[in-house]
Amino acid sequence: MNNRRDFLKKMMAGTAAAVAAPSILAGEAMASAANASKADLTGPKAELLVKERGLPITGAFLDEISHDIPHQNWGLAEWDQDFQNMKAIGIDTVIMIRSGYRKFITFPSEYLLNKGCYMPSVDLLDMFLTLADKYGMKFYFGLYDSGKYWDTGDMSHEVEDNKYVIDEVWEKYGSKHPSFGGWYISGEISRATKGAIDSFHTMGKQCKDVSGGLPTFISPWIDGKKAVAAAGASLSKEEGVSVEAHEREWNEIFDGIHDVVDACAFQDGHIDYDELDAFFTVNKKLADKYGMECWTNAESFDRDMPIKFLPIKFDKLRMKLEAAKRAGYDKAITFEFSHFMSPQSAYLQAGHLYDRYCEYFGIDVPTIG
Repeated sequence: MNNRRDFLKKMMAGTAAAVAAPSILAGEAMASAANASKADLTGPKAELLVKERGLPITGAFLDEISHDIPHQNWGLAEWDQDFQNMKAIGIDTVIMIRSGYRKFITFPSEYLLNKGCYMPSVDLLDMFLTLADKYGMKFYFGLYDSGKYWDTGDMSHEVEDNKYVIDEVWEKYGSKHPSFGGWYISGEISRATKGAIDSFHTMGKQCKDVSGGLPTFISPWIDGKKAVAAAGASLSKEEGVSVEAHEREWNEIFDGIHDVVDACAFQDGHIDYDELDAFFTVNKKLADKYGMECWTNAESFDRDMPIKFLPIKFDKLRMKLEAAKRAGYDKAITFEFSHFMSPQSAYLQAGHLYDRYCEYFGIDVPTIG
C-alpha cells in the first residue's frame, strides 16, 4: 500500500508541475511585455526634425453658436477645465466667435428675445467672462450674426441689430468684468463685398465709442482654391484669387476701416500650403501700411478631408504657424480649440493634436484624462 500511495503522490506532483509550468511561463512573458511597454513610455521621445518653431497660438475662439460643428453640450465644469487646458499652453485671449446666430443666442438679450430669438438655458456670455476673469485672460465679444448676410449678401441687417446689442452688452457686462478686453466684428468676407467697408466701419466705431476705445478685430477668409461651401461635397474649386487681386482689394478695405479696426486675422485654411508665404507676406505688408496688427487665424480643423470637419493633421498646422512666423505676424489665434485641440474634445484626435503641439513647443503639461 505504501508503495502505491507513494507512486500516486509522485504522479500528482508531476502533473501539477506540468500544468503550472505554462502558467509561470505566461506570467513571465506578460511581465516582460509590461516592462518593455514601460520602457517605451519612459524612454527618449521621438526627435523633431524641425528646429525653428512657428508662431505659438495665444488666442482661441469659443464656438457655442455654430451651424456646421456639433455641440459638445458642456457645462461650467467642462468649460472651466478647458480654460485650464488653454492656459496651460499659453493661450491668453479668448474670443466668443458670435453672440448669436439666427435665433440661437448666448445670453438673454432683451433686444434679440423681442426679435424672436430663443431663450438660452444658461448665460454663456457671463460664464465665459467669469472664467476669463478667473484665469487672467482677455475676452473679445463677438457681435450678433442674423444670418441674413449669408442669405442676401446685404450687411445692413448686421449693422442694425448690433446697434442695440453692442450697447446692451457693454452696459450689462462690459464694465463688470475686468477680462472684457475688446470686440470681434463677426461678419466674414473674403473680397471687396458691397457695403462691407461702411458696415465694418460703423460697427467698429460704435464698439470703440461705447467702450472707451477698446480694440476691435476682424477675421476674413482668403478666396483661395479651398474656399468652397461647407455644405457642399467639393473640397476645392478651379480658380482662387490671385495674390495681386487679394492685395488690391484688401488695400481698399483696410484704407476704409483702419481707424476703427485694430487687427485683422485672416483665416489660413482656404489656400494651399505652398501659397502661404506669398499671401502672408501681402497681409503683413498691408497691416503695417495701415498701422494694424497682423494676426493669423490658424484653423485647427482639416479642410482637405471629405468629412467636414475633423481635427487637422499636426504637420499642416505646424506649416501654417511657421509661415506666420516667417512673415512676422503679431499673434496666432485658432478656430477652434475646444473641438479640435482640446484633450477633452469629443474628437479623440484633438487630444493627440494637443500632445503633438506641446511636444513641438516644448510645453510640459500634466497628462489629462
